[in-house]
Amino acid sequence: MAMNCARDVAPAVALFRSLGDPTRLAIVRRLAEGEARVVDLTRALGLAQSTVSKHLACLRDCRLIDYRIEGRQSFYSLTRPELVDLLRSAELLLAETGEAVALCANYGVPAAEAVATA
Repeated sequence: MAMNCARDVAPAVALFRSLGDPTRLAIVRRLAEGEARVVDLTRALGLAQSTVSKHLACLRDCRLIDYRIEGRQSFYSLTRPELVDLLRSAELLLAETGEAVALCANYGVPAAEAVATA
């Protein structure tokens, strides 16, 4: 029975892992505002082009984003509007749970960091 459960949730686990990286999540949040080029993302996120490109490739492999070519530039965008809905739902959930998720012993920000950034 446990094997079926793990198999049943595997796609969702993969989705949340793909969004669990801070850089990838920041890229998705930026693309939720509209399409962007790599140069736009590097400026907005303050990251190297190689870093952004690596994470864009991961998100493309997951089919969460795609791109269109215009001249010599690639414009990246989200493939599914449901991803924006998922982000909004996550933000609402986080607002309702207060700091419980952020302070979670397993996945949250360590308490010392939370106090330092407060």
